[in-house]
Amino acid sequence: MLGSMLDLDDLRDIKPGFIRPISRDEYWQLAKLGAFEDENVELLRGVIVTMSPEDIRHADPIVWLMRRLNRALDDDFVVRPGMPFEALDDSVPQPDITITAEPLGRHPSTALLLIEVSNSSLRKDRRVKLSIYAEAGVPEYWIVNVSKPGTIEVEVYTQPSAGGYAKLETLRDGDVLRPLQVPIEIPVADLPR
Repeated sequence: MLGSMLDLDDLRDIKPGFIRPISRDEYWQLAKLGAFEDENVELLRGVIVTMSPEDIRHADPIVWLMRRLNRALDDDFVVRPGMPFEALDDSVPQPDITITAEPLGRHPSTALLLIEVSNSSLRKDRRVKLSIYAEAGVPEYWIVNVSKPGTIEVEVYTQPSAGGYAKLETLRDGDVLRPLQVPIEIPVADLPR
């Protein structure tokens, strides 16, 4: 379709000289000027990406996890829903849930655990965001996959490096989520579907 918006996959077809990525600092300057007013966007690898609204299969696990985490964790942990994470100089994603030990007063640049609930965003969460989170040194990243109605799988990524995560474990009903640095246990079967 002529005039349609660029998709992240389309960026591969544009010669590097035609794309000018923006930095995290430029992103925040544009935000302060109101450039993204009334838009839900995040910065991924120097590209401003719009975030589409998600359905109830996306929302319910986030709300449930937020309640469970906030009840279980003490004040040493900050649980943040869908807010900026200053991952890299060219990336400010907005994970569905960030658990950090950083104090309030600024957006965190470190996290103990990041969680994305994925329905329509599964490809982006597995490729683009996964590489950003690994490069940022996030020790654990979960993708709560709700793309198949009635079922949930949780992809648990650990052992980050600049090239990605070295370990992936997929948990299903009957398994229990035990984060490396967050003192909580969550049976996968308890997650809403």
